[in-house]
Amino acid sequence: MSARGGKKKTTKLSRSARAGVIFPVGRMMRYLRTGTHKYRIGMGAPVYMAAVIEYLAAEILELAGNAARDNKKGRITPRHIKLAVANDEELNQLLRAVTISNGGVLPRIHPELLSKKRGGRVKVEPQVIVAEKTNRGKGVKRPPGKRNKGKPGRKPKKSTENDKEPSSSSPTDDGLGDGFTILSAKNLFLGQKVSLTESEIGKIGSIKVEGIINPTNADIDLKDGFGTALEKAGGREFLEAVKELRKSQGPLEVASVAVSQASGMAARFVIHCNVPHWGSEKCEDQLEKTVKNCLSAAEEKKLKSVAFPPLPSGRNGFPKQTAAQLILKAISSHFVTMTTSSLKNIYFVLFDSETIGIYLQELAKLDAK
Repeated sequence: MSARGGKKKTTKLSRSARAGVIFPVGRMMRYLRTGTHKYRIGMGAPVYMAAVIEYLAAEILELAGNAARDNKKGRITPRHIKLAVANDEELNQLLRAVTISNGGVLPRIHPELLSKKRGGRVKVEPQVIVAEKTNRGKGVKRPPGKRNKGKPGRKPKKSTENDKEPSSSSPTDDGLGDGFTILSAKNLFLGQKVSLTESEIGKIGSIKVEGIINPTNADIDLKDGFGTALEKAGGREFLEAVKELRKSQGPLEVASVAVSQASGMAARFVIHCNVPHWGSEKCEDQLEKTVKNCLSAAEEKKLKSVAFPPLPSGRNGFPKQTAAQLILKAISSHFVTMTTSSLKNIYFVLFDSETIGIYLQELAKLDAK
């Protein structure tokens, strides 16, 4: 009896349970020994590796779940994981050489082909000008006597050149610069034009508009992908302007804006706005208020053109479909309630094909209404 009651049995804990992680630490140790047999492996290395991989898996599952929810699916598929990794800048850089089975490929349609397919639904000014040109050509061909004389002469050539000038000058009048492709456009209540453009995020500093909208947080930091692109384009002068803005404005409230000089960029001003997070109280109303405050700040500076990125950016942002609906609705309702406005052109600078398709669809719906 004394031998039986001498020691109590203790339950064995795994290394994962002791480290507080879900992924197996022992298996990570075995993989490290197999791949790096020439080096000494510390006891904390497999624990750190298991924690990092667990964090990456959680991030990918969260983004893939958002992609499945946007596509109205209740189950995550490899396609959703592919879209989640491709639309996140950091994950795409980390996993660019990884092939996901049954993930498919990213949709990549040439902008000219995309505009032709979508052009029937959206009112684009160049299409109206082309129609006028064909009507003029038909009007010239009616008189039989003038038609024979007009073929060898210069008058028909002059008329065609004059007709081509508005269609070719309309993109140059937008003045976006190189690397920006206009996909579609729509005229609003007071004559303002909303345009969807495609470009790379690194070229945002060279866009030729008067104001750039920067979605940020209460501290006006530049840590996300869009803020980093502005920081690289603006340099030290822009950073100093942002620091002075933080001191003068203090923490930004949700949906409030602050304006700083766009030093080192083609634009004149950068309008920083504190975008609400998805799931917060009255987040949809706050997002519409944010867009209207950005437009009001641009009108106070008497700006003629502004450029919006996809506003609720980042990992805690809105679903893309919901964000596009709310933003376009806020812009349309803002100009309906105004009598006059200095703004003439509003651009949405889009960087990935999924967002481009969503905004084209929502702009067409807004036009149908």
